[in-house]
Order: sequence, then structure tokens, then C-alpha cells
Amino acid sequence: MSKAVSAVAEVEKFEPIEDIGGAAQPLLQVNGLTKHFPVRGTGLFGGAKTVRAVDDVTFSIAKGETLGIVGESGCGKSTTARLLMHLMPVTAGEIIFDARQVGRELSLRELRRGMQMVFQDSYASLNPRLTIEDSIAFGPKVHGMSDASARALARELLGKVGLRPENFAHRYPHEVSGGQRQRVNIARALALSPRLVILDESVSALDKSVEAQVLNLLADLKREFGLTYLFISHDLNVVRYISDRVLVMYLGEVVELGPVDEVWDAPAHPYTRALLAAMPSSDPDRRTEVPPITGDPPNPIDPPAGCRFHPRCPFAEALCSQAKPKLSSIGDSGHQAACFMAIPGSGHSRAP
Repeated sequence: MSKAVSAVAEVEKFEPIEDIGGAAQPLLQVNGLTKHFPVRGTGLFGGAKTVRAVDDVTFSIAKGETLGIVGESGCGKSTTARLLMHLMPVTAGEIIFDARQVGRELSLRELRRGMQMVFQDSYASLNPRLTIEDSIAFGPKVHGMSDASARALARELLGKVGLRPENFAHRYPHEVSGGQRQRVNIARALALSPRLVILDESVSALDKSVEAQVLNLLADLKREFGLTYLFISHDLNVVRYISDRVLVMYLGEVVELGPVDEVWDAPAHPYTRALLAAMPSSDPDRRTEVPPITGDPPNPIDPPAGCRFHPRCPFAEALCSQAKPKLSSIGDSGHQAACFMAIPGSGHSRAP
């Protein structure tokens, strides 16, 4: 890249949105986030029903940290990410980004500047009719940057993600590999200088060697640009490697939340224990005393009463089907679990 082109990009580059909340204020605060999908009933007398995809989800992300979200397919991870980006309407709850409520004090245009997303499907998330340079430059041009400056910025960001601009700028998405396309998507997400990047299964479709390269790239970019990540994945090893805290979801609800090492070493919820026990290992003699999960997840149209995990839980008691446990603190580290076994005096025989 010529010095002239680089200089243009430096002059016209977007500045991150001003920090209003201060260091003590979480960058993202989610309160009671809910998404219900109405579906048409079947049969002669089938009435309208509701799929409870995300139900009363509350969490926060501090500036500069990485929060991982894990859970089985269908638990609501990706729906939560799309709700945060307002890619679908929210049924209930509030999203506060940098001390401003989205939709009231913060417009969607401002939200797009401060929060970006990298999707799982690297090909479907790019316009096949646009070159790589055009795809990265599109967002900055929409937000007011000149064409020349946006293209210069796109080339600079290609270099940041490890792709030589002279080789990749004028290619189309089908002309590069999956790992290279995901690097392009990361560059596109950075083009508006966001403060929070949501990574929805962004490395799950990659070969292991490429996955490791992209994970290291994400760690380098986080340090260089001062980013905050929300990282969604099925791969628990990857989540532990990249995350500071982890949030475990089951059937649309948060069942455990806490520092990643503490959750891994001392999981408080039976579902978390079962997920960790199911992790693949290269040790053929690996054994576990944790009972495996039995059965399939319940129908989100008609979730069970009480704790939603109790039909599959090996430690369930009558209390678990009668009342819903609240997300309660375990110690002073921020570790929380929604399980009667973790709540002192709850009446569960295994409660502390």
C-alpha cells in the first residue's frame, strides 16, 4: 500500500463513539431480554402458539472483556445476538449500550457504529456481487465517508487481518477460502470502529489450523483496537481459551454465569456439568462421574414448569418441577447459577 493511500485512511478513519458511561459502567447491559415467536397451531382446533426462544435474559459485559455464550443448538444463543443488533424486534426487555438505552437514547444508526457482528456463514454474510474491497468500504460510505477514503480504509484493514490488499481487494467472495472470507468479515466489522464485536460461531466452520490462526488474530485485534467481544460457540475448549467470563443458556434462559475458569473447575448447574463432561478428549481413558444428559430438550412452545432442565436432570426433586430457581450468587467472584442445589436453604436435599 502506498504512503499516500495510508495517509488518507488515517485522516478519514472513524473515531470510536465517545465513552459516556465511564470505566465503572458496563459497556453493554441487558435486562429481561425476551423474544417470543408466534406460530400457527396445527389441526382442526389448533390455535396460535408461542415459541419462547429467549426468556428474561439478563447479563452485562464490561469494557474490554470477552463474554462467551454456550449451550445446545436451539438454546437461544444466536437469537440473543440478533436481538442485541436489533436484526429482529424485541418482545420485551431493554438493551443499554454505553449508558444509553437502545431505541430511546441511542438510535439504531449509532448502535451500528458502536456494535458490529461477525456471522457463522462467511459466504452468505458477504454480497457475492461486491468485491472484497467494496464489501468492507460499504459501511463507512453509508455513514458518510468519501469513496476514496473508504476504499483506502478497506485496504488498510485487509492488511490488519493478514490479507495482502494487492492480492485480495478486487477478488469476489467465491474466489477466496473460508478462512480468508472470515478475515474479510472481521475487517468489515472493524470498518466503523466499533467498541463491541459479536462473534456468532465465527470459527466453527473453519479447519482447526485456520481456527487457531483466526483466534490469535481476534486476540491481537482486541489488544490493538481496545475491543470488547461477545463470543458464541459450541466448542467449549475455544470458549475457555478466548473468554474472561462465560454464560450458559438452556432453552432460552440463563442457567449459569461466571468467570470462565471457575465455571469450568467448579460448575454449579447440572446442565453445565453435563456439557463439560461431554467435551471430547484425546485421552481414551478419560472417565467422568457426571451423569450424561438424557432425552431431548423440551419443546420451547410448551416448556416444563419450574426449572426447565428438571426433566433431564439426574438430581431433580419435586421442588424443581414446582418452582423456578432464580439466578443466585455463589461466593463473591460473580459466579451465579439458577439451580436449587446452589441456593442455601432452598429445600433441595443437595443445597449447601
